[in-house]
Amino acid sequence: MEIVYVYTKKRNEFGRQAIFSDRPPELSIDIRPDSSMRNDYIRKDPVDIAVQYTSDMSEHEVNTERFETEIRGVNHTEGGWPKDINPAEVEQTIRFRKKVEKDEIYMQVIQDLGTKMEHYLKQNNSVDIYEEYFDKTEPLLNDKAPNARTINILRDPSDIKRTVSNISWYPDGANKIAVAYSALEFQKTSDVLSFDSYIWDIENPNKPEMTLKPASPMLCLEYNPKDSHTLAAGCYNGQIAIFDTRKSSQPTDTTPVEISHRDPVHKLIYPSSKTGNDIFSTSTDGQVMWWDIRKLVEPVETLVLEYPGYKPDVTLGGITLEYESTMPTKFMVGTEQGVILSGNRKGKTPQDKLAHAFVGHLGPIYSLQRNPFYPKQFLTVGDWTTKIWSEDAKESPIMWTQYNTTPLTDGCWSPTRPGVFFTTSMSGSLNVWDLCLRQTAPSLAIQVCDESLHSIRVHEQGRLVACGSHSGVVTLLELSGALSVLQPNEKHNINAIFERETKREKILEGRRREMKLKAKQAAASGGGGGG
Repeated sequence: MEIVYVYTKKRNEFGRQAIFSDRPPELSIDIRPDSSMRNDYIRKDPVDIAVQYTSDMSEHEVNTERFETEIRGVNHTEGGWPKDINPAEVEQTIRFRKKVEKDEIYMQVIQDLGTKMEHYLKQNNSVDIYEEYFDKTEPLLNDKAPNARTINILRDPSDIKRTVSNISWYPDGANKIAVAYSALEFQKTSDVLSFDSYIWDIENPNKPEMTLKPASPMLCLEYNPKDSHTLAAGCYNGQIAIFDTRKSSQPTDTTPVEISHRDPVHKLIYPSSKTGNDIFSTSTDGQVMWWDIRKLVEPVETLVLEYPGYKPDVTLGGITLEYESTMPTKFMVGTEQGVILSGNRKGKTPQDKLAHAFVGHLGPIYSLQRNPFYPKQFLTVGDWTTKIWSEDAKESPIMWTQYNTTPLTDGCWSPTRPGVFFTTSMSGSLNVWDLCLRQTAPSLAIQVCDESLHSIRVHEQGRLVACGSHSGVVTLLELSGALSVLQPNEKHNINAIFERETKREKILEGRRREMKLKAKQAAASGGGGGG
């Protein structure tokens, strides 16, 4: 058993007693501030601290009894008739109704109910919750001057820099971009030259998100609009390669060399289709091929680019493609001879498939695109100028820009504004044309880099523009609202401009044909008199 001793002592028996008294304050020490030490201190900014004064509560969940609903049908039968009236007899019901309507009580009841019904109708219609208060007011114009700013720069990570030959935006958002790289000068090709192309996250310019490894350098690369994980690429050796980003960096399928293009594939397009499995491509070998990406063993159809009306027995080399979204069978091909061929895939003969040719450029056509708002009008970029054509005016363009001091390399329409288009040049400048603002000079000229630009692609929302340079640098630009937001009455104004210029060209075409006919008749009559 443990014995514990406890000693206790009162408080007043130990320690000195505290005695308090009132007395004036006394200064114990006075330390004056030292100005030389002021530079060693940093002034503390005010700090806000949030304090939760409510008591902490725990979270509880309970399961309540579920209320189940059921839809049932209702059988309606006509009733309320007296026993001596048969509802199936029309004459009896009509006589009974007339008898009731003549009754004074009936009239009084109807008047009372009518007053109440009118009251409730007026009550419900007193406030129109769907009323549009500002339907007649004009929206405010964006009075800021057109401008753009650089938001990011993506550089080719390979040791030997290559040209950005094509750009494709990710179809499910503006966060990714696929870039095809290739050496366009065959003199620069070597065994150490990389064939890789890349998919970039535009927020991370330091490292590509994914590397695509084809068997030959890519000249064109397009996302599948129906499947954002699938890409189709046209290669330098003429093959078509299909990539699936969910599987690997290697192509999932490639066309055999013996049935592929014999020259580099400069352009391929996914036309509008329900499945997204159709593509068609063109090359400088003078062929347009249609493919089914599910079976790349052989092309679905092949068309040779020969147009007798231009030069008989001459095959034209394809550079760029375009199709009409409302009728995917209608296509257009821009050639390296400066000729635009317009055709229809459903034509029964080669003459029907290539129905017309537009001759208007002195060299290769690097860009060909229909206006997204008015498909009859299309844009071409080649040599030193940009031209706008109409399918209704067959002989000459309806509008064109002045000749640039340096050759143009690419161009495209704005997807959000029908009167805005972009062009790039060998001098490294990006010109933005706004037909609503002026038609004789670009609305905005940006010196993107000190080297030539070779490709441009605008995102479908019209805000972001990607430009690719000769040394593999992709510059991402963000446009202001003045260049990307649809302006009031812009569609009507641009349509009026296109119709006016088309009408003018038709008049001039008729006048030219009339003058040619008169000259031919004069030459025939003069020759007959001399004989």
